[in-house]
Amino acid sequence: MKVEPVRLEGRILRLEPLSLDHAPGLWPHAAPEVFQWLADLPRDGSYEAFRDWIGLTMSRPASLTFAMILVETGEAAGVSGYLDIRPEHRGIEIGRTWIGKAHQGSRVNPESKLLLFRHAFETLGALRVQLKTDLRNLHSQRAIEKLGAVREGVLRRYQIRSNGEVRDTVMYSVLADEWPDVKARLEARLADL
Repeated sequence: MKVEPVRLEGRILRLEPLSLDHAPGLWPHAAPEVFQWLADLPRDGSYEAFRDWIGLTMSRPASLTFAMILVETGEAAGVSGYLDIRPEHRGIEIGRTWIGKAHQGSRVNPESKLLLFRHAFETLGALRVQLKTDLRNLHSQRAIEKLGAVREGVLRRYQIRSNGEVRDTVMYSVLADEWPDVKARLEARLADL
């Protein structure tokens, strides 16, 4: 399993490797509440801190983060990507996801997940794709469960967020043999939106 920068194309969304060039387009969507549950937060509400956060996100080891770009307009809508890439175990995580408020509840999240899962299972040959979220983030837990991911449990005191807060984390996964059902669910959701 060799994870390399790649562009992933969908019907309404393109995922392209995150770069500092995306900062100006993402900045209007970077309201503080979209970062509420992320482990790493911009240090303050300034553009400079946001740009630094993008640089930090890009430099994380064993990860590949993408900017979500709307195909029709070229507008940036958010960020998501792969982290905890474990090629020797054919495992990968989808995370660091945030979506601007204007695009929440739209096709953006389900299509980004379809693109990321499909690439992980069908191109990279992953055996396991995991997702995790803050125990207090009930909205995210419902969204992950709606995908068809299996809740594996709570990792207590798993992370210390960049603001110093200790986080309990809920772990989910989708296995390769579960992927066809998850794919069908995502495709059906996209057809309904």
